[in-house]
Amino acid sequence: MVQAGPEYREKPEDILKLYVKNNRGEMVQYGMFIRMERVFGAEQITRYNMFNAIMINGSAAAGYSSGEAIRAVEEIAKKLPRGFTYEWSGITREEILSGNQAVFIFIICLVFVYLLLAAQYESFLLPMPVILSLPTGIFGAFFFLKVLGLENNIYAQVSLIMLVGLLGKNAILIVEFAILKYKQGASILDATIEGAAARFRPIIMTSFAFIAGLIPLVIASGPGQLGNRSIGTSAAGGMLVGTVFGIIVIPGLYFLFATIKEKIASGNIIETNREEKPLSELE
Repeated sequence: MVQAGPEYREKPEDILKLYVKNNRGEMVQYGMFIRMERVFGAEQITRYNMFNAIMINGSAAAGYSSGEAIRAVEEIAKKLPRGFTYEWSGITREEILSGNQAVFIFIICLVFVYLLLAAQYESFLLPMPVILSLPTGIFGAFFFLKVLGLENNIYAQVSLIMLVGLLGKNAILIVEFAILKYKQGASILDATIEGAAARFRPIIMTSFAFIAGLIPLVIASGPGQLGNRSIGTSAAGGMLVGTVFGIIVIPGLYFLFATIKEKIASGNIIETNREEKPLSELE
């Protein structure tokens, strides 16, 4: 490495006094063909996906959620001039992607619940009362979120997954007891009524105890209040509506699908007897 003496590099203009050999072999100063001037520009150029970009960091204001902040930024971005666009990165990008995947996760949960119940009951029809009773709780969760001015964020979506298990448990209590009574010889109607009557008190007690435990989250304040209120309101509202309507809907659904199952089974027996009848006549 070669470096000029201090007296030859005190000022930027000293560069013009340096010599370089031209195509004729002559030594000429840089000042003969270079002009130096001061300009101003960015110290570094940031790029994102091969485009010049500016990174903007921020957070939601007090009393607003991250989802509301995202929508506000998207509304402002619609007014950008032609040639400008925006893209999310970091935690916000992960939040948006995870929100889009919540629907698929919820569907997968329902499928697994249905398959497990179908294996337990040895029937593809009897799990349907449990699965079809869940929308009442989901409706209650969204209804209470709307009434209290909360949004469907990641915390509310976690509570929806939780409601699948809790409301499914209530439905299973009624359906299993009704199946047990039916196997003991009771009619479908009597088994349905006995199942709903016997499991009414346990379902009410456990459900309202769960709702009472969520009240502190529903009325939460201070740091993290939006997350606490979202998960508490969604879970409590879904459990309240799902329990009230479930004790009415679940017995009716079980009676419907148990009747269909019995008719299908009776039809199969009749068809089997018809196929065996010619053989008995030959004997």
